[in-house]
Amino acid sequence: MVRVPRLVVAAPASGSGKTTVTAGLMAAFAERGLDVSPHKVGPDYIDPGYHALAVSSAGGGRAAGGTAFGGGAGRPGRNLDAYLCGPDRIAPMFLHGAAGCDLALVEGVMGLFDGAAGQGELASTAQVAKVLRAPVVLVVDASSQSRSVAALVHGFASWDPEVRVAGVILNKVASDRHETMLREALEGAGVPVLGALRRMREVGTPSRHLGLVPVAERRAEATDSVAALAAWVREGCDLDGLMALAGSAPPLSGPVWDPVAELGPAAVAAAEGPRAQGIRARGPRPVVAVAGGAAFTFSYAEHTELLTAAGAEVVPFDPLRDERLPSGTGGLVIGGGFPEVYAPELSANEPLRTEVAKLAATGAPIAAECAGLLYLARSLDGRPMCGVVDAEAHMSDRLTLGYREAVAISDTSLAVAGTRVRGHEFHRTTVEPGAGRTPAWGLVHPQRRAEGFAPGNVHASYLHVHWAAVPSVAARFVAGCVPAAG
Repeated sequence: MVRVPRLVVAAPASGSGKTTVTAGLMAAFAERGLDVSPHKVGPDYIDPGYHALAVSSAGGGRAAGGTAFGGGAGRPGRNLDAYLCGPDRIAPMFLHGAAGCDLALVEGVMGLFDGAAGQGELASTAQVAKVLRAPVVLVVDASSQSRSVAALVHGFASWDPEVRVAGVILNKVASDRHETMLREALEGAGVPVLGALRRMREVGTPSRHLGLVPVAERRAEATDSVAALAAWVREGCDLDGLMALAGSAPPLSGPVWDPVAELGPAAVAAAEGPRAQGIRARGPRPVVAVAGGAAFTFSYAEHTELLTAAGAEVVPFDPLRDERLPSGTGGLVIGGGFPEVYAPELSANEPLRTEVAKLAATGAPIAAECAGLLYLARSLDGRPMCGVVDAEAHMSDRLTLGYREAVAISDTSLAVAGTRVRGHEFHRTTVEPGAGRTPAWGLVHPQRRAEGFAPGNVHASYLHVHWAAVPSVAARFVAGCVPAAG
């Protein structure tokens, strides 16, 4: 049994202020010297970046963490997605990320009970709160209401008796008089008010076509914003009351997720195939280069951990700045991000584009998701890219967003044929054609179609997959890497 003080920060709906309140709480508690473990429900990559900044820049994060993208001291923001990873992995992954912390804060997704479309509570904040047996603090947008807030809170608190809505933070409160009215209304609701936050116009996080601008693109401004959010929360929230509530969470039992244990015999066996024969012989650890920097900010912390556990030396690099791949690169991972914003700079770095193309020609494995797919294409909005994938990429007015189920329809550098995965798409770009002669995946739900490209040892797709759900992906990828010399 493991005791982890913890809270889930939820809301009745998107737009209530969950992210700003959560980041402010993380920073405020970190300023107190607490080691705060940040988590996010759902597949979102951007919010965890702000979480990691909040717990590190505010002086917390005694545990060493960071990601392949050089997040610095502190703990990385981690995702808890029951659709991508399965409900049974939520508690083990949480315990892994929160090990040794003083307080774990979990930001919810959408409204408290909203989950994967048509699949009940799956992937909802409520489901994660139940799995973690964590008290829920409801962030309520109190603007344009007074007594009605009591009915709203009562409804959420009573809807599912297994979800413990144990506190309310009132956001966007207009005045002292407004706050008094709200508190009086909630006196009979049975849920204590643990914060009342005034409207905050002077601090914001800019957005664009896929949501907030990532921390990596505005670190100085984001650091200032997080500091202001901490002050805002300190002034308006009962931090002692919130900490006491977090401490009331019961101990959690069960295994702790461990990347080495995940890469057991089953994962190794799944990784074996024609490309892996003999490659795992003793020798230097293969170097896996992982793209980072402002253009490629989307990655799950567990990916780096799994690659390392599988025997790789993970080395980050920045395609906006570095003209060469890391020395001895035997495999390349390019995650998601915003290459469309930096297309001129990426295209202008011709030496690196040439190196990537040469690496692909050697047969070294390359795994590219979404932004990585665009970077490997012949061009992006008319600007030359790496030319590894025979496709043209363009910005689009249409947002593609949603969970997907897919199957590997042939052996690739990531999976053997028949491997089934769950993933998600999130982009405003298109590639023509949408799939190559050897597709990366065959999507099977919610629609059936070929998706992505898998020429040679390249695997490039719009589909984001959480490797913790299929650790054989990391084992197979590293098995196919060229060992470093020496």
